[in-house]
Amino acid sequence: MSDLLRLATAGSVDDGKSTLVGRLLYDTKSVLADQLDAVTRASVDRGLSTPDLSLLVDGLRSEREQGITIDVAYRYFATPKRTFVLADTPGHVQYTRNTVTGASTAQLAVLLVDARKGVLEQTRRHAAVLALLGVPQLVLAVNKIDLVDYDEGIFEVIAKEFTEHATRLGYPIGSVLSIPVSALHGDNVVTPSESTSWYEGPTLLDHLENVPVEADRDSAPDAPFRFPVQYVIRPRTKEFADYRGYAGQVSTGSVKPGDEVVVLPSGGRTTVERVDVHNGQLDEASTGQSVTLVLADNLDVSRGDLIASAADAPTVTDELDVTLAWLSDTELRPGARLLVKHGTKTVQAIVTDLRARFDEQKLSTVESPELLRLNEIGHATVRVSEPLPVDEYAVSRRTGAFLLIDPSDGSTLAAGLVGKPLEVQP
Repeated sequence: MSDLLRLATAGSVDDGKSTLVGRLLYDTKSVLADQLDAVTRASVDRGLSTPDLSLLVDGLRSEREQGITIDVAYRYFATPKRTFVLADTPGHVQYTRNTVTGASTAQLAVLLVDARKGVLEQTRRHAAVLALLGVPQLVLAVNKIDLVDYDEGIFEVIAKEFTEHATRLGYPIGSVLSIPVSALHGDNVVTPSESTSWYEGPTLLDHLENVPVEADRDSAPDAPFRFPVQYVIRPRTKEFADYRGYAGQVSTGSVKPGDEVVVLPSGGRTTVERVDVHNGQLDEASTGQSVTLVLADNLDVSRGDLIASAADAPTVTDELDVTLAWLSDTELRPGARLLVKHGTKTVQAIVTDLRARFDEQKLSTVESPELLRLNEIGHATVRVSEPLPVDEYAVSRRTGAFLLIDPSDGSTLAAGLVGKPLEVQP
């Protein structure tokens, strides 16, 4: 079992995500005394008799004033069993793009619903985004269970509806757990609640501590080596007159001196001579490490190129079969000319075809739509001006993902995944 769990929260506005995160931090004693004092003072100023734990997460002034989460707030905490990196993402439909960001590296997601409202449109939208991004484990936290008098029947109806929806999105039954909680009072968050004697499952923290989580596939021992070049190092000093190194971060897999590699998209092959870091050399570098590669042969390598395992190289293509999560108020129509940012390379592109739109509410597909609107998921064909080395997103999150960018102002328009969209189960 991994000793690190990356998780994200999601849900609709006012479902209590920030309060739940604050409760986790407070009950696991992960809050510094001065932080708690500040929250207590702010709560008193609001006329509250107890600390508003959501203020531990909603750090931006605009968030505190509006009472909603706007940005992705990352929190780090630990228990004797496991260390956690938590992304608290916004619930407002306007900030669904931030949910995509927070969930992109998550191994588990906690999706909240208000026990009084049940599964909403935004709940289904977030579930589809989580499934699309390949988040393998889901927890449905049925929050504010105290406001429905801890009613077992209400909880069971909500849990059954959501589990059926998640199953159709491709989640196995065992990967979805529903828990009745009250973030305000702490019921079943860290300690079991006497008010839900009918619930026999784990508390939220128990589940987070013990859920088996597979290692990120990009970090797996057999993951293919991928290294986007960020910078070409040519000191041109007397001491390093002939030095030519390629700096970047290992996206997936590992590399060591003697490995045969290919530089893409040119296709030149060579071997790795050295793996340099600021204070010497490494015998091997793996996923996430920032290093400088020195190659045995003097090939033409530039920023934006990809150095990859010669034995398991990605596909190089100028036509991408992709799934898009459209994140802009501006509608997308076929023929749109945009920029694709893939790894360290940005190229011009055109959306030649919108092949389908996925309806996350009805779990159905609309063929050949005229356009994509904000927060819609679509299947498209994108032609790029220069060939790109890409993997299927199902193979690699890092080299199978890209961004669509507005060339006029540099704003992000869509999160893109190489490969076909969700396949809904009957």
